[in-house]
Amino acid sequence: MIDKELVSRLVEERLASSDNYLVDVVIEPDNRIVVEIDNDKAVSIDDCVELSRYLESCLDRDVEDYELEVGSVGVTSPFKVLRQYLKNIGNEVEIQLKNGPRVTGVLKSADEKGVVVSVEKKVKPEGAKKKITVVEDEAHTFEEIKYTKYLIRFK
Repeated sequence: MIDKELVSRLVEERLASSDNYLVDVVIEPDNRIVVEIDNDKAVSIDDCVELSRYLESCLDRDVEDYELEVGSVGVTSPFKVLRQYLKNIGNEVEIQLKNGPRVTGVLKSADEKGVVVSVEKKVKPEGAKKKITVVEDEAHTFEEIKYTKYLIRFK
């Protein structure tokens, strides 16, 4: 079976001089290699083709047969690395927490520990007849988060 660490190292070496970065490498039991990359702006098809050709030149099909797929992360894919969170600061995201609730709001900040999201809530002030909308910042650690996705809204 092809070594995931080897493929990851090859990808990171190749991407070191570009704006692209490695998000994930998956080696399936049938030797299907799936490499996901991202960029703070956009990943082009040429970036994927170039990386695919580079990996094919480094891996020996005579030693072990494999299928290789190199692609960019989809807009609806969950975030997997901190850089994806940093890229999406200021964007609306959906966070599914491990203990059940789903949180939607604007991603305000992210670091190695977790994220801060600005969430709109309807509250009824004491003595008021109607609820009002307030914005509160909620902090969540990565241990609490099951997944985070970019939220697409059509208005």
